[in-house]
Amino acid sequence: MSNPNTQQNHARYWRKNITLVSVLLAIWFTVSLGSGILFRDWLDAHFPQVGNAPFGFWMAQQGSIICFVLLLVTYMVMMNRLENEEGFGAKTDK
Repeated sequence: MSNPNTQQNHARYWRKNITLVSVLLAIWFTVSLGSGILFRDWLDAHFPQVGNAPFGFWMAQQGSIICFVLLLVTYMVMMNRLENEEGFGAKTDK
């Protein structure tokens, strides 16, 4: 039989994992849609050009990719922290 504490740890771990993924996906969606479509004209008017491209265009092309990479790094750090908190982290032999 499984230990009830282990089942509670798994349930808490997955609940926190799904919450983290949902928040990161919402941020990615907002940045991608917002900078590429919704706020492009405002970004063009209120920020300087990047090279020869308007800032809104640049954010739609490059900024959303940079945001995605930053979200991947954030996910890695947060999941390592969560796994260590819940006891699922990598075991190291010293």
